Amino acid sequence: MSMFCYQCQETAKGTGCVARGVCGKSDDVAQMQDLLVWIAKGISILGTIARENHYSDARVDRFVQEALFITITNANFDAGKITEKIHQGIALRDRFAGEIASHGIDIPGILHPSISWKPAGDDDFASKAAEVGVLSTSDEDIRSLRELITYGVKGIAAYAEHAGNLGFNSDNVDAFIQKALAATTDDSLTADELVTLVLETGKHGVDVMALLDRANTTSYGNPEITEVNIGVGKNPAILISGHDMKDMEELLRQTEGTGVDVYTHSEMLPANYYPAFKKYSHFVGNYGNSWWKQTTEFETFNGPVLFTTNCIVPPRASYHDRIYTTGSSGYPGCPHIPDREPGREKDFSVIIEHAKRCDPPVAIEEGSIIGGFAHNQVIQLADKVVEAVRSGAIRKFFVMGGCDGRMKSREYYTEFAQKLPEDTVILTAGCAKYRYNKLKLGDINGIPRVLDAGQCNDSYSLAVIALTLKEIFEKNDINELPIAYNIAWYEQKAVIVLLALLYLGVKNIHLGPTLPGFLSPNVVNILVEKFGITGITTPDEDMKIMLN
Repeated sequence: MSMFCYQCQETAKGTGCVARGVCGKSDDVAQMQDLLVWIAKGISILGTIARENHYSDARVDRFVQEALFITITNANFDAGKITEKIHQGIALRDRFAGEIASHGIDIPGILHPSISWKPAGDDDFASKAAEVGVLSTSDEDIRSLRELITYGVKGIAAYAEHAGNLGFNSDNVDAFIQKALAATTDDSLTADELVTLVLETGKHGVDVMALLDRANTTSYGNPEITEVNIGVGKNPAILISGHDMKDMEELLRQTEGTGVDVYTHSEMLPANYYPAFKKYSHFVGNYGNSWWKQTTEFETFNGPVLFTTNCIVPPRASYHDRIYTTGSSGYPGCPHIPDREPGREKDFSVIIEHAKRCDPPVAIEEGSIIGGFAHNQVIQLADKVVEAVRSGAIRKFFVMGGCDGRMKSREYYTEFAQKLPEDTVILTAGCAKYRYNKLKLGDINGIPRVLDAGQCNDSYSLAVIALTLKEIFEKNDINELPIAYNIAWYEQKAVIVLLALLYLGVKNIHLGPTLPGFLSPNVVNILVEKFGITGITTPDEDMKIMLN
């Protein structure tokens, strides 16, 4: 077994990738990611000790965020870059330990090996990675809970990094990230204690999504109901993918007046909903669909593609030279645009000049799609929504957020949406929307039957909407609302969305297309007993249950 990874929904045979990731990552990339997470855990132990003594370091907080984000599925495939990050982590760890001591803070002599390990060279990395990976925890249930916490924390770190890019940070969130990572190294913690930490992870998931929501809306205004063009213009263009709105802002500003247009792809679609971006006439709209279709859609786009985060599919040779990465993303042989220096923007000039040499995109669709139904916009429509519910025009809401993926079984979600009765409304966020956001499902009294709140992190909006309706309808329990949850997942940001919903008390969530491979049978039983989580079956059978 040259690697072991089961953090995503597509993991091989539902149990784990052991030679090469289904995502496309090689065994050496998987090993370096394991080692980077292990080093981050050691730094987090030091960070937790420091905070207990009223000392912290923003450089440490940022490093831990970045280290976790780099290891999210489909974000970074470049073993060399990940190895550089490990070297940075070891240097930071040792420097931080010295700083802690210089502040008179006592560091206990016996701590986790990730604090004291000193590699003789890069040759030591592979052997150490084999020792510290997922399977280094022998107890299946403890391992399952540790990984559930770690993957939830990876999602928190991703959202915290986006917020931090806009100048919004939370000491409480960073403290929890490090506390939780440190806890996954503590052999004294019982399964019950780890279950408690799982729910605490969900609580901080809500907090970080609220932080990012505030960062985005303060910076760019509240999302508005928007008709988004899915056709093409006549100019050469750049396609921006991923999730980072700061990169979106700077790319739009730097391409203005250059003759180069900008289009969003996949999870960047919601950028079209923000008022601040609508002033750019060269911001044409959205090109393509969910992330997994990029291998065909990038062929016809013709221009360069900028990945700001995940989700990268290993590119075909025909367009490999048009892929650029930045932030936590990376792919071997693709130019990486460096991070911004303090007080300055990232420099996108190289990708802009590349775009000028390319043909315009070829249309693969025509028309438009509608979105922008984040919590502020929906609450403005609250009277209309409440009246539709009270009159019986809307019988039930279905939360169908989360991730999309390549498996044929995900056609379930399209079929489910098509078969929903005409007196129901879909609330969605994340790239799962691409399974049904272009269907002609109509509206109810002017309310579209698919309300797209935005990116996966905008699942926070769906929670705010539910809590607002709970208050309006004077319900004691969020589960008394006419809302059913049919969530699709793929990677770790969906894990933290799930844990956030559990923390808010949501029960009877249907999760698919498969239950996570990292959940042991006993941990699955806990989630079933406590929260009523269940897998999906068929659209018809699940719909019967959820409608009743």
